[in-house]
Amino acid sequence: MAKIEVFDPPMCCTSGVCGPQPDERLVQFSANLDWLKRQGNEVRRYNLSQEPTAFTARPEVAKLLRETDGAGLPIILVDGNVVSQGDYPSQQKLAELAGLSTPAASTSPQIASPALSVIAPAGGCCSGSSDDGKGCC
Repeated sequence: MAKIEVFDPPMCCTSGVCGPQPDERLVQFSANLDWLKRQGNEVRRYNLSQEPTAFTARPEVAKLLRETDGAGLPIILVDGNVVSQGDYPSQQKLAELAGLSTPAASTSPQIASPALSVIAPAGGCCSGSSDDGKGCC
């Protein structure tokens, strides 16, 4: 199985799925990564604001980060090779990148964001600091 690494832009929490109104792209992408894990793939996600050394430790990621001034994030590696940058791929694209058969529509996880608000701590993901209006600090 494939090793998938996601190098995310700075977010207040590890997945960006936090606060009262998380970004639907991030909700679906997180569900897609969970699906990849259930298929037996190793998935690791790095957040620039929480794990900057993971970005500098990978020369190809550090180079793209410098060249795009951060606009190339997220950067996705499969088995150490950059396969995507600047966008969160669909489940179908992730499956292709990981060398899996294209998933049937019925296996695609669909997660409604209102249910996700229950996973955020009472003060949101920001430990009580002010909200930026985007659902995270």
